[in-house]
Amino acid sequence: MKLKQILMCCTLLVSFSNADNVMKKSMSTMQDGLNQIQQGFLNNNIQSIRDGVELIKKGNNSFSNEKVIAQYLPENKKHMVNVAENLAKRISLNATVLELNLDEKSYINATNAYGDILNACSRCHGIVRGW
Repeated sequence: MKLKQILMCCTLLVSFSNADNVMKKSMSTMQDGLNQIQQGFLNNNIQSIRDGVELIKKGNNSFSNEKVIAQYLPENKKHMVNVAENLAKRISLNATVLELNLDEKSYINATNAYGDILNACSRCHGIVRGW
């Protein structure tokens, strides 16, 4: 019986640490994407912007449904899972808008979409961190 309990505790610890690693990797990927987009705008490097958008999409993909999002929200914020899900959708939508504006060479609108992505990120961080 004790062996079973120890194994269960170890399994839980591994899954919690794995979930934390997924979160860190996803956030790091999105941060890299934001940095790459900003550098692309500053240096007039369209390919860098496109590469950054792909990183944001990749990192944001981890937050595509409520069950995944709920894992990462603090206990006292789990009731806000729908808000966080909508923010993830906003990030995805604005990443697409940014790309479409790049295709049209509408760079000011592309930078506005970048700002909207950053605002959605900040709103979600506000929920999670209690800002």
